[in-house]
Amino acid sequence: MSREVWAKVDKYIFDELVGPDEALDQTVRTSADAGLPYYISVSPTQGKLLFLLARALRARMILEIGTLGGYSAIWLGRALSPLGRLISLEVDPKHAEVARANVDRAGLTKKVEIRLGRALDTLPKLVSEGHGPFDMFFIDADKANIPDYIEWSLRLSRPGSMIVVDNVIRRGKIVNKSSTDENVIGVRRMYEMFSKDPRLTATAIQTVGGKGYDGFAIALVNEPVKIREPKSRRRRARP
Repeated sequence: MSREVWAKVDKYIFDELVGPDEALDQTVRTSADAGLPYYISVSPTQGKLLFLLARALRARMILEIGTLGGYSAIWLGRALSPLGRLISLEVDPKHAEVARANVDRAGLTKKVEIRLGRALDTLPKLVSEGHGPFDMFFIDADKANIPDYIEWSLRLSRPGSMIVVDNVIRRGKIVNKSSTDENVIGVRRMYEMFSKDPRLTATAIQTVGGKGYDGFAIALVNEPVKIREPKSRRRRARP
């Protein structure tokens, strides 16, 4: 199978299940005109997957780490309940400016807030300001800091919250435990965290399409583990 075939299948699925959308199509155009790297944005079919996940969760609060041009923020913002809210964190001023214009054009300004700054600086502020718990997290930012983003997401979560992480296959490079690529190292640390942290239950899926070979990781925040007392301690003393 070739990337050409993957792209044709992507287009077929898009034509059948997604379809054209003026606000989203304009977001792609304005992002490209501004020189934003479209290839790192989610595809239309992936955007609709995020939309469906958020709808299934009946999400009222969503946190996105990495805005780019606002394409995924629009998909997620549309999935929110009428009084819902999405906060998206973006480090690049130009990206944030383009994203705000795209979000406004999509009619989501009242639902979507884009915060400018390093996520590792902004996330502690969200905690101190009392935000959360968020029902869903979408992490699509620098890969080296993914484990830190997950840790902060856990602080802002509730049992049942969902964490979705993009670009977690790295074209198969994640299997190389000797890699010196900081993006691969960050993603491998994420897998280790998902594997060992009792607060999380996770899986990952590989994807192919017009943008090549990659994948998503999806994790749920677990209910707190209840430790039952030994029966001998729970028995009441007889009179």
